[in-house]
Amino acid sequence: MTIKNFSIEYDSINSRNIFTNGDTINGRIIVEVSKEIKVQSLVFIAKGRANVCWHEQHGQHVHVVYRSKENYYDVKQHILRETRQDGTEVIGRGRHVFPFSFKIPDRKMPSTFKASIGKIVHKIKAELKQSMRLTQKAKTHFTFVSKADMDTPGLMEPQFGSKDKTVSAFGSGTIAIDFHTRRMGYYQGEAFEVTADIKNNSSRSVKPKFVLYEKKSFLAQGRRRLYTNTILKDKCDPVASGSHQTVKKVITIPPELPPSILNCAIIKLEYRLKLYLDIKMATDPEIKFPVVVLPVFQDPDMRKKPASEEFGAFGYVQQPGWSAMAYPPPAPPHSESPPPYGACADYPSYNKF
Repeated sequence: MTIKNFSIEYDSINSRNIFTNGDTINGRIIVEVSKEIKVQSLVFIAKGRANVCWHEQHGQHVHVVYRSKENYYDVKQHILRETRQDGTEVIGRGRHVFPFSFKIPDRKMPSTFKASIGKIVHKIKAELKQSMRLTQKAKTHFTFVSKADMDTPGLMEPQFGSKDKTVSAFGSGTIAIDFHTRRMGYYQGEAFEVTADIKNNSSRSVKPKFVLYEKKSFLAQGRRRLYTNTILKDKCDPVASGSHQTVKKVITIPPELPPSILNCAIIKLEYRLKLYLDIKMATDPEIKFPVVVLPVFQDPDMRKKPASEEFGAFGYVQQPGWSAMAYPPPAPPHSESPPPYGACADYPSYNKF
């Protein structure tokens, strides 16, 4: 084989090997050949793109594929161009290194994301073209995390909610809940307090419970696929009948929890905090709040509470009494089960980038 090695690699700029808006990626394209070759062009390409694809069965004979994509940037740099009269460039025998430098566009774009039916990919690739031969291709992906969008409406505003319930089945009376947090947006690793004011004027005791969960939405051709997954959950001591109690709970956003994705038209990653009262033999009243998870790796003055260095790759501090769900989970059936007839992982258009 004439071309023994054709690859592309890049240099990391931090310990987590993560890039953000406006960062510059420096790297090199490596070409190793056993003898002199003629080349039409050597091209560096950088792409950012979101892609969604799944398929469904409607009735007995109708099979529908839902697809959508969104492009963010497509940059091309010519490393080598033809310079001879015959339209070729010569690469001599041996190992050759061609450096490149690429600045990620400094504009709003969604972070890297991957699921069974949708993904957001940021990648760099190289193409070596020769006359009458197949184009040689090499690619690698890099992890892009978008800077926190501090212009998100309500991000730093207090969150309030209330709910009243009349207990009628196997009991009587009313229950009132007032629930609030100091704001909607929190950084990875940041701890925050939630407060629930519970007035139990019923004949039943109630048990407050908290759940932090994620919502992953995929949109294509007017259709939507939604998956949810529990991240943290907790329960408090029961509030007795005829009593009034204020419950406070400190919640820590897992430092390795992916930041929210709210700036993509076809893929969204959202978080919700839910408080509900567990009442036996009755419908549980509940209140839900949006929680926006913000990245902490950018400018130090924007960081509220950095993630501790003691956390493992996917670990985090577990608050006393909290039941911590492993994150990221190994695609449990209730959160990432493939849709009927599978996702589009077998489709070339889904995997080609």
